[in-house]
Amino acid sequence: DPHNDKAFASKEALDYWSPVDWYNGGMEHTTLHLLYSRFWHKFLYDIGAVPTKEPYAKRTSHGMILGEGGEKMSKSRGNVVNPNDIVDQYGADTMRLYIMFIGDFEKAATWSNDAVKGSKRFLDRVWNLAESASDSYDVTPANEAVIHKTIKKVTEDVDSLKMNTAIAAMMTMVNELNANGCTRGDLKYLLLLLNPFAPHITEELWENLGFAAQTGKMCCQAEWPVADESKTVASTVELAVQVNGKLKGTISMPTDSEEKAVVDAALAVEKVRKATEGMQIIKTILVKNRLVNLIVKPAK
Repeated sequence: DPHNDKAFASKEALDYWSPVDWYNGGMEHTTLHLLYSRFWHKFLYDIGAVPTKEPYAKRTSHGMILGEGGEKMSKSRGNVVNPNDIVDQYGADTMRLYIMFIGDFEKAATWSNDAVKGSKRFLDRVWNLAESASDSYDVTPANEAVIHKTIKKVTEDVDSLKMNTAIAAMMTMVNELNANGCTRGDLKYLLLLLNPFAPHITEELWENLGFAAQTGKMCCQAEWPVADESKTVASTVELAVQVNGKLKGTISMPTDSEEKAVVDAALAVEKVRKATEGMQIIKTILVKNRLVNLIVKPAK
């Protein structure tokens, strides 16, 4: 409130601006700027000049990126990574994505030039997926579950600063979209989720796939997607079928199928039928939505 000549700051300004929503800095801030700022704020609180005891509602500290040998980067060690070189070679999106994927937000992580290539390959896969997508703007039923699971996961992880696991979830989503085949409608959700991490490629694809013309907005301006909890569970799942612990095949079943229905479907698989001929099923082990293991012994 620099133009207030009546008071330190107006009540309206203090109520609006304080406390600071989020203070983020390196660990060295704990004994430097953070210490001084809290000291002065508490003094101002004690004399009634500010309304809050603490200056910051949330405080985090980010980890340090170490050189390839696990040591702190420094010119004397010759292990400094020049971000401009990485951007020139791989692009800004790859650089951004790798830094957020390298590890936990608040922990130190070791830089790897080889690992940067993995982030570039992922973005290449996103581009190739967009080029192979069908022209439909409808969501593919087979992709609904992975889309909404990923929306839920990425939203929660971004809110809790778990950027690395959010990116991992999008990598899984790309794998499933590749396996199932996808439409432009499916890709729209991936682009919205990936945009904060890789804004350049996602804006380009947003334009290429017609979403800019369709919505009248850039990708970064579009509304963040909201997960539909009822669609986060797939309607069907694939279960592994084992006989005495040995894999004999797979079956596709409705999610959360009862044991009897699973066993009946398993026994209809030719390899399972042959493996259980002349055998007595003495025990059934069902891990819901994952596998069924038939324990058998020779019938008397």
